[in-house]
Amino acid sequence: MIYTDKTFYLCRIPLSAEGPQDVEITTKAENIEDFPRVFQEFEDARKHAFNKDGLFSIIRADEIFTIVRTTTPKAAKQMAFEESTANLITNLQHKVMQEKDKNAAAILRDVHEVETTI
Repeated sequence: MIYTDKTFYLCRIPLSAEGPQDVEITTKAENIEDFPRVFQEFEDARKHAFNKDGLFSIIRADEIFTIVRTTTPKAAKQMAFEESTANLITNLQHKVMQEKDKNAAAILRDVHEVETTI
């Protein structure tokens, strides 16, 4: 068995992300004792997307934040994008339906291959 050290990475994924190359690592936990700091930054970054009942709503998010645990920054970006793809699509579909957002429709069509009508 080969041991590999894993790190917690806080990643920001813009709604317009086309792949892992668009994911930004905002911070990482230097050690397990540093994880509470990273988690607090995660919570602070998502505050704008909470509804009046204090529940997180993906359709209110301007960008998506996630914490992943992996070995390298490259792997963190890949994992964060893969984990966030469904939420990206949901958020963009909501923008198309509720706000008639043509940019969101274009991202859905060109990046995620999802057809929508405005």
